[in-house]
Amino acid sequence: MKRQSLLVISITFGTFMLSGCAAWDRQHQQQAIEKPINVPAAVSVGTGQTLTVVAKATGVQIYTCGVGKNNSAGYAWNFTAPEADLFNADGKMIGKHYGGPTWEGNDGSKVVGQVKASDKGTDAHAITWLLLNAKSNSGEGMFAKTTIIQRLNTSGGNAPVDGCDLAHFGNEARVPYTGQYYFYN
Repeated sequence: MKRQSLLVISITFGTFMLSGCAAWDRQHQQQAIEKPINVPAAVSVGTGQTLTVVAKATGVQIYTCGVGKNNSAGYAWNFTAPEADLFNADGKMIGKHYGGPTWEGNDGSKVVGQVKASDKGTDAHAITWLLLNAKSNSGEGMFAKTTIIQRLNTSGGNAPVDGCDLAHFGNEARVPYTGQYYFYN
């Protein structure tokens, strides 16, 4: 009888320890996200911010053919909105990015950003790197307390260089892009 009780206690204790280790491991993995390095000063995040989410965006930048800036440039591709899926480091889709600009997590949380600064980044053929302040947050979850967003390491996404004229006025161009988004509290 004592042997069975000891066995039950040992199994219970072992299960408790394993579940505790798994919880610690999940927490440790979340803390292991690292801030980006070699970021241009214009889009750097100040001290005191905690990096909470890193997401790779894969999608398109949407442009509409219309009148150029100040009506003096003729016709031009004008930025309309982004449309992208967001993935974590394991390749799991964790949310989406769309006009606003808005980032929405699968958990229902959202953050809407406002551009604070930009930098041309390292690829002249890619959309700029950005630093954004949170304009509003909603829901509970990964984006609920976000205060700052960085867009770095972009590829593609620039407006087409031609094909916008009176005959194509109102047409839409969907240009593929990727980038890394860093979310801070």
